[in-house]
Amino acid sequence: MSISIQTEDFDLAREYEGLRQDAGDPGAIVTFTGLVREIYDASAEPGPENRILSLTLEHYPGMTEKCLQQILDNARQRWDLLACRIIHRVGKLQPHEQIVFVGAASSHRQHAFEAASYLMDYLKSTAPFWKKQETPVDSHWVQARESDAEAIARWQASHSGD
Repeated sequence: MSISIQTEDFDLAREYEGLRQDAGDPGAIVTFTGLVREIYDASAEPGPENRILSLTLEHYPGMTEKCLQQILDNARQRWDLLACRIIHRVGKLQPHEQIVFVGAASSHRQHAFEAASYLMDYLKSTAPFWKKQETPVDSHWVQARESDAEAIARWQASHSGD
């Protein structure tokens, strides 16, 4: 069960193999890789104001790791997990670059699927990362989306104590 906050990219095959080794004898490994989008809001009118040139992520060292560890610990309490991994990149990233990796290994596929989804929802909603988008028109801080808050509400409704 490990977390990394880093500027450098990560190797998906190596991370998968690491989960497989750490888990021992898993029945399922579920991974998710998030990428920097070229267009932030696909439902918006096409135009230069919606095209992303770069995304800069900032965090508070120490506080961020503590939050990510708590997210992992909560997932371990909810599901029978053999191994978990979270990688979140910080710094200036370009469209199509990898930004986040979440992996969950379990004896049971449903536990791995649910845990990976939970980890990603909580990362997106509660982890202290700040994102600044640069477009051809301006640069601005990305605001939380209502759908992220709704995802957390669903997890909390399905299990008290989060």
